[in-house]
Amino acid sequence: MSRRMLGKGVAGIALVLALAGCNRHEAPADDVVAKAEEIANLSSPEVEPLAPGPYAPRDTCQDVKGASDFRENLATAVEARDADGLIALAADDIKLDSAGASGADELRKRLNDPSWKLWDELDALLTLGCSANKQGGITLPWYYTEKSYWIDPARAMVVTDENVALQEKPSAKSDTIQRVSWQLVEVKGVKPDAEYQEVTLKDGEHGFLPTDKLRSVLDYHLVASSRNQKWSITSLLAGD
Repeated sequence: MSRRMLGKGVAGIALVLALAGCNRHEAPADDVVAKAEEIANLSSPEVEPLAPGPYAPRDTCQDVKGASDFRENLATAVEARDADGLIALAADDIKLDSAGASGADELRKRLNDPSWKLWDELDALLTLGCSANKQGGITLPWYYTEKSYWIDPARAMVVTDENVALQEKPSAKSDTIQRVSWQLVEVKGVKPDAEYQEVTLKDGEHGFLPTDKLRSVLDYHLVASSRNQKWSITSLLAGD
């Protein structure tokens, strides 16, 4: 996989700003943890998805006190490409990859280095929902905390749109087998530069989907939590 991996969701910073506008209250970190423990399972029918499909964006973070203001500030910094603003929202020891890279200085380097495409990654994360995690913090995308994948996560990708045509061949002109919305699919032998990827659905159906409508479940994810009553990004990385 490349640094960026595959696929991006639909754009929508306005969506996260709207979601963040709910329950704007502050509370000690202990209260955040206690509240998080009360939140129902992410797959609960009470949590309405924002689009059709089992992996469509959901928001279970609205009741995590203090998280709404943090998410609004995050969305504002990303929209403005404000490196100083984003770094102000990051923990001093923010984790940036599984190899051990961390810290605000390294984050600034990656934000300023176009090859990392980190702003684009953050744009995508803001459209993929939010999950209240078991540690009392929040995780983007929401499905990252699910871990209920029916296939090896290394081969699992989410279809990041509605009614995407599953083609018989890797061409928009080929026959459409069916249409899929926000589903998990298996991809073997990923071809990063290809327009289409060969995929298998959970029901065994086989075909081709556009690469730009697929996102690896191991792509970038963001975790944030409250430390001493201040919300900070504690990790922003790709991988498990």
